[in-house]
Amino acid sequence: MSSSELQFGRLIPAMVTPFDENLELDLPRAHELANRLIEGGADSLLINATTGEAPTIFYPSKIELFRAIIDEVAGRVPVIAYSGDNCTADSVDFSRQVEELGVDGLLLVVPYYNKPPQEGMYQHFKAIAEAVDLPCLLYNIPGRCGVNMTAETTLRLAHDVPNIVGIKEASGDLEQVKAIIDGAPEGFVVYSGDDSSTLDIMELGGVGVVSTIGNVCPARMKEIIDLFVAGKVEGAHAANDRLLPLMEGLFATTNPILPKEALKLLGFPVGGVRLPLVDATAEQSAQLEKVMREVGVL
Repeated sequence: MSSSELQFGRLIPAMVTPFDENLELDLPRAHELANRLIEGGADSLLINATTGEAPTIFYPSKIELFRAIIDEVAGRVPVIAYSGDNCTADSVDFSRQVEELGVDGLLLVVPYYNKPPQEGMYQHFKAIAEAVDLPCLLYNIPGRCGVNMTAETTLRLAHDVPNIVGIKEASGDLEQVKAIIDGAPEGFVVYSGDDSSTLDIMELGGVGVVSTIGNVCPARMKEIIDLFVAGKVEGAHAANDRLLPLMEGLFATTNPILPKEALKLLGFPVGGVRLPLVDATAEQSAQLEKVMREVGVL
């Protein structure tokens, strides 16, 4: 699939959520960050997902944040809202509210904590997608959800529900990813859910990445993807190898503690994180700064 045919493009930063000194939403800074990411090459923006601290931002504030980003972006790139949680009824209701704001797509996560069986996952995603007219991306991340959505379930949804158009795959299982890509209907796309797996998944037929490092150095991540798409595979791997220490370094502790610290080190502070997360320690910050200098981001 060519880049021009992709509804959400190839580089989708999962935007951190800026907070002020009281850990309340900092909407002016969110505007500035959205512009920074677009200028850095973002094809779409994902708002208030895991990297955006979704678990500690309540529904009214999510709506406020979505509305602010939609207004600021003003159609320059698609805006994808993270609207699913582990209660199907709540996810349906909230997704309908979010659709009215004018977002371009939804990201729906595998229900966490309650560990549904595969049929439960199928019914959950089908119910949400059929309640809205927006294109929906699934999100499989067993490390956070405690359960893996199989390739069979993903493909069943891809074939049965027309507006389920892709998946952010963060299982780390390349055989599963390949099974999804090989069995997907036309128009269904697979994004890497981990920056470090992007090239591996694109080599299997994936289209890009929902990116954490895209908050910090979007142009560098865009370069890797663009080189690969242009057929310059060796160059893509070389660029990837140069950036890999930071891709991995940002996850030395729980995301998004270090992406926020990295933006602070770059002179673009976006505030701290809300409990139960805690800000980076002095040691973590020093190590992160070292890695950022080594890869040429600082």
